[in-house]
Amino acid sequence: MHIVVLDDYQDVARSFGPFDRLDATVEVIHEHLDDPVDALRGADVVVAMRERTPFGAAEFARLPDLRLLVTTGMANAAIDLAAAEAHGVVVCGTGGPTGGSPKSSATAELTWALIFALLRHVPAEDAALRAGRWQTTVGTELGGLTLGVAGLGRLGSQVARIGQAFGMDVIAWSANLTADRAADVGVTAVGKDELLARSDVLTVHLKLSDRTRGLFGRADLARLKPTAILINTSRGPIVDEAALAAALHAGALAGAGLDVYDREPLPADSPLRTAPRTVLTPHLGYVTRQTYAAWFTQIVENIEAWAAGSPVRVLGS
Repeated sequence: MHIVVLDDYQDVARSFGPFDRLDATVEVIHEHLDDPVDALRGADVVVAMRERTPFGAAEFARLPDLRLLVTTGMANAAIDLAAAEAHGVVVCGTGGPTGGSPKSSATAELTWALIFALLRHVPAEDAALRAGRWQTTVGTELGGLTLGVAGLGRLGSQVARIGQAFGMDVIAWSANLTADRAADVGVTAVGKDELLARSDVLTVHLKLSDRTRGLFGRADLARLKPTAILINTSRGPIVDEAALAAALHAGALAGAGLDVYDREPLPADSPLRTAPRTVLTPHLGYVTRQTYAAWFTQIVENIEAWAAGSPVRVLGS
């Protein structure tokens, strides 16, 4: 059996996953490949990291030996499950700390890291101190500010509760959010326009779909206060990236903290790389020791179960 693991940027797949249990040749690719098909030819099993790599009918047709595709998480919008089934490819996922457990707080924690970094100017002050300067900015306290949460699911609810602990006024919106659901979390449900108008901190926690793609565009960003900051740790295409970069360059927003992008890794020529008042992280929301330990262990379990004829954690079944 030939296994290829994609996008192991930190070179940790083998240390977190017991791949030595498998009677297989395991190849690990550490850099991102825009078109990895050539590197995957001859692989029986491919391990995909999140939604970095599209697997549709065209890709499956070019990989006749592929029989098992394992993705981290229990959903992957980049995989066409119908095409996989048509080509005889089983697709399995992983659970674990960020795969559906209500106890996971990894992405919520990173959301707050970005909020703090922006409001207290942590990257700028770190750079200034190293350059010999002292106290170059004035920060903003959270108490009394309005936290706007777009999407009040598991992650949005975690972020909302932390905001309440800091004395923030928390409001929330999504297309299907009810007043009762918001009340369960202790926040106020509002319309989209009110969310934009009132938020001092707007944080996005929605799933990417045809309905949410481009949900926050140029006109929406213009409704935000010029003193507001926007945080996105969900999926890049939910926020119009070009419109956000333009708003930042024009001074129409106080800042943005981003962990996700239209294309990942973020292209070298992306205008976000030069946008002012930004804190950019390379999709670290799920990147924790706890998550990787669970994911890579379950990846090996999935391969073992599939090889034994009884696949587990099958997507689309």
